[in-house]
Amino acid sequence: MKKVVLIVAGGEGQRMNAKIPKQFQELKGLPILMHSINAFVEYDKDIRIILVLHPKYHTHWARLCDSHDYRIKHEITFGGPSRFHSVKNGLGVISDDCLVAVHDSVRPLVSRETIASVYYNAEEFGNAVPCVPLNESIRKSVDGDNTSKNRADFVVIQTPQCFQSDILKTAYNQEPKDSFTDDASIVEASGEKIHLVDGNPENIKITLPKDFLIATALLNTA
Repeated sequence: MKKVVLIVAGGEGQRMNAKIPKQFQELKGLPILMHSINAFVEYDKDIRIILVLHPKYHTHWARLCDSHDYRIKHEITFGGPSRFHSVKNGLGVISDDCLVAVHDSVRPLVSRETIASVYYNAEEFGNAVPCVPLNESIRKSVDGDNTSKNRADFVVIQTPQCFQSDILKTAYNQEPKDSFTDDASIVEASGEKIHLVDGNPENIKITLPKDFLIATALLNTA
């Protein structure tokens, strides 16, 4: 099946306390977003790339592409008021049956193996969601009470999360809910069983300033 990736970059990065959103900040000489796009091009040079970008930053992105002489072919569509609406906008420009991976723009360290795995498994099972095991002890805390939980029963979910396009489009016909934290939760709510695959531990989401330092160190040792 034809492969598409929706790279969601609709946020404004307020938690980084920076003047520009984190996806545009430089990491080892390139904006984080370019690293994320490059990961998919390195996997498949013919992959269709759709960038879901906040409307106020379209011009800023164009200037970054010019200044870095960045010529990777990609399409741009408008981000919405929430991640749910941004992904739905991206799905609106996809017409044919294909495999759609949805990836956070600020996960620049996703491996080629993880990308290959989600596409391969989504074609066979309808969806594929990467995860990594928990390495820390965990407790459940509710209303002042807390209880120990077996960490082996839990995993940390990553992106790209990949789906057959008809499954993902059907799921996004639902009304948004607070319980929808990622694409997997939306697809699960539509009645589909989620298929988990191994992710890569380095595939961190750059959300806070300390994450930027960790990503820099990982790139320097790659």
